[in-house]
Amino acid sequence: METIYLCIVIFLLCLAVFDLFVGVSNDAVNFLQSAIGARVAKFRTVLIIASAGVVLGAVLSSGMMDVARHGIMTPKYFSFHEVMTIFLAVMVTDVIVLDVFNSLGMPTSTTVSLVFELLGGTCLIAMLKVISDHGFTYGMLLNSDKALQVIIAIFVSVAISFVFGLLIMWISRVVFTFNPFGKGSKAGQLVKVSLFGGIAFTALAYFIFMKGLGKSPYISDAARDYIDANTKLLLLYTFIGSTILMGVFHLIKINVFKFSVLMGTFALAMAFAGNDLVNFIGVPLAGLSSYQDFTANAHGAGADSFLMTSLMESAKTPPFYLMAAGVIMIIAMATSKKAQNVIKTSVDLARQDEGDEMFGSSKAARGIVRWTQYFVEWFAHLFPVSVRQWVNSRFNSNEVVLEDDKAAFDVVRAAVNLVISAMLITIGTNLGLPLSTTYVTFMVAMGSSLADRAWSRESAVFRVTGVLSVIGGWFITAGVAFITCALVALCMWFGGVVIQAAFMVLVVYLLYRSNKKYKANKEKEKEEEDSFRLMMRTRDPELVWDMLKKHVRNTQSKVCAYSMEQFNDIVDAFANQSVRTLRHSDKGLRKELELLKKIRRQEMLGLKKSPLEMAIDRNTWFHVGANSDQQFMYTLRRMLNPIKEHVDNNFNPLPEEYVKEFEPIRRKINDLMKMTCEQIETDRYDQYRDVLAEADACKDELSVIRNTHINRMQEKKNNKDLQVDMVYLNLLQESQQFLSVMRHQLRSAKKFMEA
Repeated sequence: METIYLCIVIFLLCLAVFDLFVGVSNDAVNFLQSAIGARVAKFRTVLIIASAGVVLGAVLSSGMMDVARHGIMTPKYFSFHEVMTIFLAVMVTDVIVLDVFNSLGMPTSTTVSLVFELLGGTCLIAMLKVISDHGFTYGMLLNSDKALQVIIAIFVSVAISFVFGLLIMWISRVVFTFNPFGKGSKAGQLVKVSLFGGIAFTALAYFIFMKGLGKSPYISDAARDYIDANTKLLLLYTFIGSTILMGVFHLIKINVFKFSVLMGTFALAMAFAGNDLVNFIGVPLAGLSSYQDFTANAHGAGADSFLMTSLMESAKTPPFYLMAAGVIMIIAMATSKKAQNVIKTSVDLARQDEGDEMFGSSKAARGIVRWTQYFVEWFAHLFPVSVRQWVNSRFNSNEVVLEDDKAAFDVVRAAVNLVISAMLITIGTNLGLPLSTTYVTFMVAMGSSLADRAWSRESAVFRVTGVLSVIGGWFITAGVAFITCALVALCMWFGGVVIQAAFMVLVVYLLYRSNKKYKANKEKEKEEEDSFRLMMRTRDPELVWDMLKKHVRNTQSKVCAYSMEQFNDIVDAFANQSVRTLRHSDKGLRKELELLKKIRRQEMLGLKKSPLEMAIDRNTWFHVGANSDQQFMYTLRRMLNPIKEHVDNNFNPLPEEYVKEFEPIRRKINDLMKMTCEQIETDRYDQYRDVLAEADACKDELSVIRNTHINRMQEKKNNKDLQVDMVYLNLLQESQQFLSVMRHQLRSAKKFMEA
């Protein structure tokens, strides 16, 4: 029996290593995004500073391990078998949930996953215990007060982070503007910069060194008592000393904001490791501790009867495990492709200028933006015009000073993001609350970008949709983690060793598939040149125009080829009664339509950055071309839907004579589409008028066939084939429309590309 549990413990420890790699790869953006987004230093420099913070935070994180041991459950009422079932269910569920959410591209949080998985597994086992033994109550088995405290802290941190980020960023921008070194007297700049650096350093020193190190078991009792007794005095000395030091830095031309960003990166990495390490290794180490207690003290007691009272004690995690975890996290940051690709959702939603909007528009976002705009306008009119004008002058983003063209925002915002995030997470860590690093850093970034007026009327609705999508993903994570872990624990409880082994095999398979799928996706992305981002970074309007034409040409040629492929798939599926192909086409057309809407927004931004006379002259043809791309999808969907319904319902198949009748026209449509794709792709329109003329002739042939078919329908004496006749008639009509769209696309492409 002990061998089975030893295998479970080894499996949990292996998953801990995997969780460290995946968790850091996904969450590295939380503490690297501000430094990388503002381009304050090379990636290697930022990584070294973050690594130092990670190691220190990992070594000091021992106290947070109590959340996994007795933060949710009351282990003295649970047997060794029950506890190991919960721990195994939690780790299995964690992998499943992360795999599903990553596959769907939905945001998730490792902290929320851990807490609600523990809660789900514990609630299920507690329910079984209450049912079998009425001497137990849920209040005895669940640490409800602590669990509720943890859950409330996680979700309240969303609002707190957003509000603090918004207020402090607004104050900072009013004080420093977008050009902190370009306005005002040198003495005024010195005072403001020194005070900012001093406040930032003191705040971080208080929560990390005085609170964090002050509670560390690695310092003497005398030093701890001295810190507790003289905290205010130490804070005063720290503020005075750091303010003077920042003033000296400013005088010798060291950018205090850059220093604050790098210092904040160290602090946030330390807070991340101290707070989030429990998400990755807390449960496996609790499982190891349980196994060691059982093998040492069971004395013949069975796994079902030996109670885990030892887990009620605070965790005494050996420094070796913590240091090893820190080293693994550093290796993950340095080697993981995911960790190196840190400019992700939060940077995109927080950037200062317009760019590729990752999210579309939603009704909720439109309502929020509209009512917020009404409120802001009403509130602004409460103040005199002179005050409003002065405040507006402090938010002139045309004066923004960026480190280079690749920076998403300036160092002032980066410093605010890091300092506020690190402070809030460290406060939570010192209170023993596993705040979500993802929640805090993301919401601080959103609050600061809103205060910074980075969300213009042109982009606000898309970014609010993005924020709502991310927050919605977090809430979905909570529900999915709770329910899934409860179901997994239920299966393991009644299925025993066989089901537990089956879940282990499933986890190994999911890890293999996820890694293989990620590599395939990254290879595909490497093959595709990200011309849009390059276009957005270009300052020369003429160069932007050349790049926009290439972007439009590539889009239209790909849409033309894709439309021809889908047209053939739909016709073949109709003839062969292949409902699977039709469903695949339906899904693909929906995705393609959403992608085209996103591409249209991208290209509109490129058009705005192009030379004004060219943008005005080609505007009409740009929109005709973009509309044609989307009309291809709409036409194909109108063609597809009746066919899919017909085939899915297993109605009469398409008669062979109809297939033969349509085949010549189909070949002509394919030939015309190939010629159109080739002309657009090569930007050579020698056969332009021939294609248009042949397309008109083909439409005329379709009209003849359509009229013949209508006459054929009218002459039939019974209507048993009426359903398939109507669907075939729709195919003929939409094929005509398909050719019309092709003509519009070819014509607009030629006119737009003309020199």
